[in-house]
Amino acid sequence: MQALLAVVGDAAGIVVVRNGRVVEATAAGGSRLRVGPAGDGDRELLGAAIEQVPDVFTILNDAFALDPVIVDVPAGVTLDGPVVVVHLTEGDGVAAFPRLVVRAGADSEVAVLEVQASAGAGPGLVVPVTEIVVGRAARVGHVTVQELGLGTWQLATQVARVDAEATLRTTSIGFGGDYARMRTDCRMVGRGASGELDAVYFGEGDQTLDFRTFQDHVAPDCTSNLLFKGAVGGRSRSVYTGMIRVGKEARGTNAFQTNRNVKLSDGAWAESVPNLVIENNDVRCSHASAVGPVDEEQRFYLESRGVPTDEAERLIVSGFFDEVLTRLPVPAVAPLLRGTIAAKFARRES
Repeated sequence: MQALLAVVGDAAGIVVVRNGRVVEATAAGGSRLRVGPAGDGDRELLGAAIEQVPDVFTILNDAFALDPVIVDVPAGVTLDGPVVVVHLTEGDGVAAFPRLVVRAGADSEVAVLEVQASAGAGPGLVVPVTEIVVGRAARVGHVTVQELGLGTWQLATQVARVDAEATLRTTSIGFGGDYARMRTDCRMVGRGASGELDAVYFGEGDQTLDFRTFQDHVAPDCTSNLLFKGAVGGRSRSVYTGMIRVGKEARGTNAFQTNRNVKLSDGAWAESVPNLVIENNDVRCSHASAVGPVDEEQRFYLESRGVPTDEAERLIVSGFFDEVLTRLPVPAVAPLLRGTIAAKFARRES
């Protein structure tokens, strides 16, 4: 965590949560930002982004979340630095239910870095829920870095509500966990709303990384663009299931969905299932998916110029992920993420 805070630099706010309890909450002076555990007056914010309860795990989080965290940015406020929220799970056999609610007022701007981490390699269960409410013409960037221990199960939900002319860019980084599931729901509810959904994930050993996404177009003239990129080594598995929904009133929709996966070992397995449900004929929608090994032509090109095979494959995989990492809402963390990718690549056959 210290390395992360060091690269972030001057954060607008820092919240540290240990086993569901807030142990630190600070905000930069004069920023008008409010961060910290939810108080009695914040109860109306919990569930503000959720039109319909996605699944039973959200209900469990509602029941067992100890200190929901609120990040509230007033209308018209632009924050220079990111807000960092760190969820730590400590102890074997611990179940944690972190909750984060981000509300950006009209014409505000904020970037949030959320980290899920655990200490030790013992068994554990983490059921996080993140809600993002993007007010009219607001700009929100959100990065989730999941680096849980390889004995931990995660069942995560992220729900966003994007109002008229507002923009949300969210990036999910999936590195840890034994079985790690992330469900992402992005609802464009105001005319001209935009949702950009990215992800980078890398499986090793016997990990299973499971991603489920919903791009829900409710209002007209909205745009969503999804790009999920993953790699699997060892005997790890990844599953991507995506859905673009275009409602009857959502004319002028532009919605795109792309999932690409690289297999780095014979024992690894990846599955990709994109879907569309369209109820209006004035739309532009597409989906694409691919699963395959490292590109042989790219590898041969590098080898023909004297690059060793292992180094050539590492460079190709690094470039594969850079399309997402170069546009992170919190760009300062990109070097750390590249380092983790390099370490996982070195262990890809184990």
